Amino acid sequence: MDTIAVAGRIDVISDAICPWCYIGKRQLERALTLLEEEDKLRFGVMWHPYQLNPDMPAEGVDRATYRAAKFGGPERAQEIDQRITETAATVGLEFHLEKLTRTPNTVDAHRVIRFAAQQGLQDSVVEALFKAYFCEGADIGDRELLAAIGGTGGLDPDAVWKMLASDEGKREVLANDQMARNAGIQGVPSFALQGHILFSGAVPAEEMAKAFRRAWEILKSRAA
Repeated sequence: MDTIAVAGRIDVISDAICPWCYIGKRQLERALTLLEEEDKLRFGVMWHPYQLNPDMPAEGVDRATYRAAKFGGPERAQEIDQRITETAATVGLEFHLEKLTRTPNTVDAHRVIRFAAQQGLQDSVVEALFKAYFCEGADIGDRELLAAIGGTGGLDPDAVWKMLASDEGKREVLANDQMARNAGIQGVPSFALQGHILFSGAVPAEEMAKAFRRAWEILKSRAA
C-alpha cells in the first residue's frame, strides 16, 4: 500500500464575498484530490482574511446601488453576475446572486472563520459561509445570521454569538488583511505553499495541482 505523505500547508487568502474564492475552493478541492491520487501528496489548508472592500461601512450597503456605481450601471453589473453564475455552474455550484440585497462588511465573517480554525472546523464553516451568501442570498454582515451559519458549519451558535459580541479576533483579522496587502496581494483568491505565494485566481484544478506539485518539488530540493 502506498503511503500518503503529509507534504505541508496551502494557505488561501480570500474574502467571504468573493465569488471567485468559492469557485476557487472547488478547484482547490479537485486539485488536492489529484495530488493525493497521482503524487501521494496530502496538503493541509488554512484560510486567511482579505477585504475586497476595506472601507465598507460596518452595516454594509445596498448591493444594487453599490455595484451599479462600481461597474458603470446596473446592466453591466448584471452581466458580470451572469458570467460569474455561469462559471460557478461549471464546478457544480448553483449561485443565486439575484437574492443578494446587501454588500456587507466582512470583518465579522472573517472573525468567524478564524474562530472555526481554532476548533478544527474552518473548511466546513468557510463552505457554509460561501453557500449562505452566494446560493441563499444571506446577509453575512448580520451577526445573528453569522451565528446560525457557524452552527451549520459545526460550531456552537451561542459561542459564535458571544465571540462576535466581543472584540475577539478583530485586531488579528485586520492585521492579517494588512499583512496580505503588504505582501503585494491585490486580488483573491491567492494561494501559497509553505508561506510562498504561488498564484492568484480560480484557475483550473489541473493547473493548481501542477503549480503545487512543482513548488513542492522545489522546496523539497532546497531542503535536501
